[in-house]
Amino acid sequence: MRKRRSVLGAATLGALGLSLLFAQNAPNPAPNADKAKQPPPPMNFFLTSVGVGKGADLGGLAGADAHCQRLAAAAGAGNKTWHAYLSTEPADGKPAVNARDRIGQGPWFNAKGGRIAKDLPDLHGDTLDAARIGNSLTRDTARDEKGELVNGFFDNPQRHDILTGSQLDGRAFTDAADHTCSNWTSSAAGAGSAQIGHFDRTGGPNTSWNSAHGSRGCSQENLVQTGGAGLFYCFAIN
Repeated sequence: MRKRRSVLGAATLGALGLSLLFAQNAPNPAPNADKAKQPPPPMNFFLTSVGVGKGADLGGLAGADAHCQRLAAAAGAGNKTWHAYLSTEPADGKPAVNARDRIGQGPWFNAKGGRIAKDLPDLHGDTLDAARIGNSLTRDTARDEKGELVNGFFDNPQRHDILTGSQLDGRAFTDAADHTCSNWTSSAAGAGSAQIGHFDRTGGPNTSWNSAHGSRGCSQENLVQTGGAGLFYCFAIN
């Protein structure tokens, strides 16, 4: 009887040992499995796939915002309120408008779910650390409303000059020069200028995404000659 109990005990222990062994060697679920199932954040930033077509005459801020809204609606994101990232200068008794004050608080994501920046200080490098690290706006992340890449400095034709009218901190210029082609109402050839940025962070005289240099003029031809196509950034404010 004792022998039989010993055999049963050994069998039970053996089965228990096998169970523990299988449990130890069983594959663990991937740590990011739950995250992988989550849909990407909805798009609330894009680079326009096309310009208005009249150079830097965008119909003012209202016309530029309407262009952002139309492109967003065509891409299935018309349920948000979209604003163009553009500054204006004082004119006709109206104060300047800063681009950074028009775009909400962030964070901002492109059509592929890639994060552009977490907030305004991150987007503009307001702090020493933020300026040192830089935001995530690059040729790969600054996609249009359809999620497609836009031609950069090394592509033909170039389209990397992006209208902003802004200084590095996202604010309007304070000098007497025209940096906004008469507050985005002029398409005059060889007259005025529009401050532009380089979305692909390439080309001179600097690689700023929002304040690299001025255009040669305000016409569509002027913008093309400089390396652009009258494109601009759009941000959802809600």
